[in-house]
Amino acid sequence: MTTLNDDAVSIVPIWPAFVLPVLRVLEDGRTMHRKDVFDEAAELVGLSPAAKAETLRSGGYRYEQRLGWALSHLSKANWIDRPSRGHYAINDRGRSALVEYPNGFDYATAREIFAPFWPNEPRKQVGSEVEDVELVHAATDILDPIEQIEDGISRIEAEVGEDLLNRLRESHPDFFEQAVVDLLLAMGYGGAEQRGKRIGGTGDEGIDGVIDQDALGLDRVYIQAKRYKAGNNISRETIQAFVGALHGFGATRGVFLTTSAFTAAAVNYTSNVQSRVVLIDGPRLIALMIKYRVGVQVRNTYTAVEVDADFFD
Repeated sequence: MTTLNDDAVSIVPIWPAFVLPVLRVLEDGRTMHRKDVFDEAAELVGLSPAAKAETLRSGGYRYEQRLGWALSHLSKANWIDRPSRGHYAINDRGRSALVEYPNGFDYATAREIFAPFWPNEPRKQVGSEVEDVELVHAATDILDPIEQIEDGISRIEAEVGEDLLNRLRESHPDFFEQAVVDLLLAMGYGGAEQRGKRIGGTGDEGIDGVIDQDALGLDRVYIQAKRYKAGNNISRETIQAFVGALHGFGATRGVFLTTSAFTAAAVNYTSNVQSRVVLIDGPRLIALMIKYRVGVQVRNTYTAVEVDADFFD
């Protein structure tokens, strides 16, 4: 599975691109289960394995979510029927649409046809002109509601992440070292007893923290934390010094965390040494802190609902 990060672009077509393939799959008159429609439409479109592997933050497959949105629009427009729960069949209006729109649907065409089935959008006054808010939201209309929610969460997390990274860069070195120890403990290292501590300071011998993986401290993970500004990337020489410190402790595993990034030489070096060294740069550090709720707190919680089909059985 592939979950996109904030900067990645989905290779799954937008939902309007699935409207015609869904109609084509149902064209022969079969009544098909939703999952079978998904499988055959994806095959018809020629989705790559990478596109099929894309997941939403909630864990579902993105292409299935967008195919489901296409099915929903076709059903609301009365171009397909739903003879039984989870099953679909084309009707005469759907067959007419195949003739009328042989080239499929881009966003503009889909909006023209299916907009009557969307919630009414407000209008706002701009000077003496009335401007449609729909123009402002045009980019998000191609997403289904769940994807819109996830897109909004991603934008919030991007903003919070930028603030969090700046605060870490401006913090005291001791605070940063403790923060990364707290993060690794929150991720589950150190066990239920939270066996981990910061040991940075004078005479730390190049190690800023240690996590005991077992109660007796026989299995340890050593930590190095560098609070650097953007552009001040960690060099190969710095990683070599960390590996040397690990050897001094008789250790084989270490985690190097920074608020900046690593040079290509540093990354290549870690893949060729016997010690297992994990490098965590600024963006990944922030993503982990947000995921494991270290340095951030939940502001609001929203719940998405769907019809409980079992209730009506």
